[in-house]
Amino acid sequence: MIEQKSPRPDPSPALRPVRGSARCAVAALALAGAAWVARAVWHIRLATAGQPASGLPDQGDGVHRPLNPLEDSYHLVASMGSAVTAVCVIVFLLWLDRMRDNAKALSGADPRYGYPWLWVGWIVPVVNLWIPRGMVADIHRSVFPERRLPAVVNWWWGLWLAGLAGGVGIIYSDDTDEVIARAYNGVLPLLAADLVIVAAAGAAALMVHTLTTAQREHVAGRGY
Repeated sequence: MIEQKSPRPDPSPALRPVRGSARCAVAALALAGAAWVARAVWHIRLATAGQPASGLPDQGDGVHRPLNPLEDSYHLVASMGSAVTAVCVIVFLLWLDRMRDNAKALSGADPRYGYPWLWVGWIVPVVNLWIPRGMVADIHRSVFPERRLPAVVNWWWGLWLAGLAGGVGIIYSDDTDEVIARAYNGVLPLLAADLVIVAAAGAAALMVHTLTTAQREHVAGRGY
């Protein structure tokens, strides 16, 4: 009598650890939020101090007067904020890359947007209005097709777009001296943009925690 062999169980998918990258992303987003709070404080300081009698830093026709100590310190705060934001972007995308790979392994379906869009989807005009959100939503929906998308994803994306609007938020269309001039002449739009960016960073951190927790619980529940 020939012994029949039982069928082999399906091999577990190769999953990438995401807990550490999620913690790094949350920490980086908290630092980015703090950097934008610092910018807001300096915007208020500039507005309170008022425009110097010597005029704006950029006096036109290529003429720039020497910066006073407050303006000089704002340049330092702005530079540090930009550096922190750049690091935050990289750390966030590394987390997103791991989550996308795991979603593919768990669902068996390729991501809706290919790998290059992970990086260029944020900077290509027009399509950057929906592709990044689509990549994040795809991570959740491919693993949990029966669940609604967590509301925090839409909150994060709405705040992100609001921060981009008009070049007054995440990406300033003006150089630092021009931003100083705006703080002197009308600080409220700058403060509104700062508030939106801080809120977007907070929503992004909550989103990272929410999606990571859901994916890890799903993996634990299936015994991988």
